[in-house]
Amino acid sequence: MSTAPRRPTALDAIAEDHFSALLRLQPALALSVGAPDPAPGLGDRSPAGLAELADLARSTLAAVDAAPVTDDVDRVTAAALRERLGVELELHEAGEDLGELNVIASPVQDLRMVFDLVPTASEDDWADAAGRLASVPAAVDGYVESLRAAAARGRVAAVRQVEACAAEAASYAAGDGFFAAFAASAAVDGAPLDGTLAADVAGGAAAAAQAYEGLAAFLRTELLPQAPAADACGADRYRLFSRYFLGAAVDLAETYAWGLDEVARLREEMARTAREVTGSPDVAAAAAALDADPATVVTGAPAFRDWMQQRSDETVEALAGTHFDVPEQVRRLECRIAPTTGGGIYYTGPSEDFSRPGRMWWAVPPGQTTFSTWREATTVHHEGVPGHHLQVGQAAVRAEVLNRWRRQGCWVSGHGEGWALYAERLAADLGFLHGPGEVLGMLDAQLLRAARVVIDVGVHCGFDAPAEVGGGAWTYGKAWAYLTSCSGNHEDVLRFELDRYLGWPGQAPSYKVGERLWWSVRAEVQRREGAAFDLVAFHRRALDLGSVGLDVLRDALLTP
Repeated sequence: MSTAPRRPTALDAIAEDHFSALLRLQPALALSVGAPDPAPGLGDRSPAGLAELADLARSTLAAVDAAPVTDDVDRVTAAALRERLGVELELHEAGEDLGELNVIASPVQDLRMVFDLVPTASEDDWADAAGRLASVPAAVDGYVESLRAAAARGRVAAVRQVEACAAEAASYAAGDGFFAAFAASAAVDGAPLDGTLAADVAGGAAAAAQAYEGLAAFLRTELLPQAPAADACGADRYRLFSRYFLGAAVDLAETYAWGLDEVARLREEMARTAREVTGSPDVAAAAAALDADPATVVTGAPAFRDWMQQRSDETVEALAGTHFDVPEQVRRLECRIAPTTGGGIYYTGPSEDFSRPGRMWWAVPPGQTTFSTWREATTVHHEGVPGHHLQVGQAAVRAEVLNRWRRQGCWVSGHGEGWALYAERLAADLGFLHGPGEVLGMLDAQLLRAARVVIDVGVHCGFDAPAEVGGGAWTYGKAWAYLTSCSGNHEDVLRFELDRYLGWPGQAPSYKVGERLWWSVRAEVQRREGAAFDLVAFHRRALDLGSVGLDVLRDALLTP
């Protein structure tokens, strides 16, 4: 794809119009990307709101079909719009968007996470936050309406997801929960808010908490009795989910077999690396030795945050201008402890004008006070540089080439998470992991991602479980045994992981399968270019495309 500045085309205008309309319909997305003057409220989560999004997708696709393709940038834009909006419409027409309910990425979490991103530096910011808090009840009502509509079509999340989401909603609503804490934090330059504004924030937080309390009650009393006990979604639904998360269709039986082989390969590599740590191939013994080493343990969440920040800063400085083109605007990354305790790790991108930097968030589980840096160094590379922060930031600065939808509105998990997992291995290959302990941590993370492939694909598609856990049909017990044999993470983290796989079909494998496709594309480009292949140039070309489906990525990089 050309990197020279270009005149916007008709297709760029279509993509820009689509993204602008999307931001109006989804204020949370506008806050996420830091768009100027986001629409008020939290958007319509009802069936009517979802239908409006589908209508927008249809009209945009019709406009794409009628527009001329003038250059290679247009060619990718058209392909990416057709792929993304097409699969989103398939999900809508199947009613899958109505019943979204899982422990990690459904409106239960999304409506709360909005408040991680609302600005709070000024009184005007807090006035906007108060308005959005007051909008939570309407958003929750629309969401409940959609869940009821999905139930009428026979689409209800499994018992495990409904129970967990009800508990999560109740925790946010509690007197010491998120909304109360958010209101209590209301201040400007350390000074509490004055009278009316303070009352507005407190009132909005109380209304939001009451709405979440009602959501928890709805989930427990109305939806739970309709929820199926079985966690599996079935192979037919899974194929659509997998294609959505990858932007590519894969052979699921072959992918399952590859996942089993990848687990075996990584276990062997870990045993070799463990020998470098203790002289023995016993991985558990190597992990115990590293956990007992004061040099690889940090105590307290604030100290751990500081360690993350230092590690991130050092990596950006070392990689910029050598192995990667790191744009000046994204050389700042903030590491933060998240305001929740679910055990997840996530990244939020910079605002459109880069006044808000990219951020790496760590939701520390309750009771965890020590952190093993040998395990977590690879995650800094996954979420930071050369992972998500570089990936998102490099596309964000390409305004002279890419339209806003390409820069900020298109996200494909297999592309994004696949790149971040590729970046973990790449960081090791480039020497940015310090010693065999951190390499073992990277391999441990890779093994977890490979186990995800086996469990997620196996459970939902009904493939036989591995012999090591008894073979035959998958059960929760077999999935738990397999997962814990592949990871030494804290039990609370792994319980959350397993619930995530069972409730969000197709997403968790997109990391490892996406990485596989990234390596495949790189190998094919290298084969074609031979001695002329340049790794820095390959990464720049690939990331300059923005986040696109993996089939679109392959075509863009391999088409002359």
